[in-house]
Amino acid sequence: MERELRERLIGSRRAFEGRLISVQVDEVELSDGTRTAREVVSHPGAVAVVPMLEGGRVVMIRQYRHAAGRVLWELPAGTLGEGEAPEECARRELAEEVGYEAGMLRPLFSTYLSPGYSKELIHVFVARELRETSARTEADERIEAAQLSLEEAVAMIGRGEVQNAAAICGLLAVARWWHGKEEAGRRD
Repeated sequence: MERELRERLIGSRRAFEGRLISVQVDEVELSDGTRTAREVVSHPGAVAVVPMLEGGRVVMIRQYRHAAGRVLWELPAGTLGEGEAPEECARRELAEEVGYEAGMLRPLFSTYLSPGYSKELIHVFVARELRETSARTEADERIEAAQLSLEEAVAMIGRGEVQNAAAICGLLAVARWWHGKEEAGRRD
């Protein structure tokens, strides 16, 4: 069955090359011989971090996103540098955007954000045992950090106030993990 779903690449041309992304148009052949074009956005990948403080509080950020045309609630996140491991990037972004270093950084999951047209894979982590350091945002970033209870952050998802996919998935994964620990009587 998987063979019937695969597509064979016939040819490819670069349509755009930017600082962060590139766009290529691939001609592919489907299993029945039909040919079609696929537009593909290449991105180096990214990370997002759920910083978890004592007592079940999380740190989220708010920042204006030009593509969305509005200020969004998000998690500290960023693009992988060339040759940079996801954990290394997660630690860097956590310090840069919200001013914390993690004593424990655990991967939660990795997911394609929109595989219909993009290769971007985002790695989501939970950070615990946080120590304060100084935030060092990049020159073109304007970020507000806020501490929220995990329950409030999850409620904000339900009210439509959190619309960032990585933040939604990361918060829900941490909430499931956190509540499982509570049911077992542990909060480590």
